[in-house]
Amino acid sequence: MQKLQKAGYRVIPVNPSESEILGERSYPSLVDVPEPIDIVDVFRRAEDTPGIADEAATIGAKVLWLQSGISSEEAADRAARGGLVTVMDTCIGATHSLLRVAKK
Repeated sequence: MQKLQKAGYRVIPVNPSESEILGERSYPSLVDVPEPIDIVDVFRRAEDTPGIADEAATIGAKVLWLQSGISSEEAADRAARGGLVTVMDTCIGATHSLLRVAKK
């Protein structure tokens, strides 16, 4: 999250156990976030991701991003049915760094 914040991205944490993370208000669920979300970046166990995919589709997100070590074909299928692109088992921060290097 810090890396993306430093790169200028607005990161909105979703965690029902926290009220604030790294200076940003945290929300209990995706549907509670009062602004549009483009990418839902998931740091949860694979078995939790199908429900998150459903919620991401409900809010109109564009991408479901499952972090390194997380894969779920069921979540990817649900996301696709909801119109989302899915990236699995990939670190968004590392990918951002690679894209920045490729841009130079």
